Amino acid sequence: MSERTATVTRETAETTIDCRLAIDGEGEAEIDTGIGFLDHMLTAFATHGLFDLELSCEGDLAIDDHHTVEDCAIVLGTAIDEALDDRAGIVRFADRRVPLDEAVASVVVDVGGRPRFYFEGEFSQDAVGEMASDMARHFAESFAMNAGITLHAEVDGENAHHEIEALFKAIARTADDATRIDDRREEAPSTKGTLTE
Repeated sequence: MSERTATVTRETAETTIDCRLAIDGEGEAEIDTGIGFLDHMLTAFATHGLFDLELSCEGDLAIDDHHTVEDCAIVLGTAIDEALDDRAGIVRFADRRVPLDEAVASVVVDVGGRPRFYFEGEFSQDAVGEMASDMARHFAESFAMNAGITLHAEVDGENAHHEIEALFKAIARTADDATRIDDRREEAPSTKGTLTE
């Protein structure tokens, strides 16, 4: 198996982001986005998905959190897509339900190169720390669209911190499950014979 890694740099007038990702990692994370709660969520993503992730972002936080959260999701999704290359041999499909105290998040993914996003639920508080709660939904959508993932997500709970953290952990667990190599398969898991066309 070739090394499934990616390095992505993205610079706009709104953010400058550097990202290094190893899909077959140990869950090591070095995150600095300027938003404490987003750092916590990306660290949870790496830890529970067993991805090695380094991500730093300098964003226009004097305006708000939107560009930083969205662009970090774009870069992380792009890194997943690049690291998977032709997606040969992957499991492809996965689903997980992850609880955190009273909250639970359900995520189903198809890492088949067909980006779609569906979401049900509402977050119980408007913000967690310096991050607007609804930006968690936007993060998941931007991540899925740039990673080439169909992602169905649902959250329920009473505390937005718990709801969002369960969501990030569920995305991480399904991403780990679906991107694993199936030793019985050498080609892409598709009747077409490819997932990249």
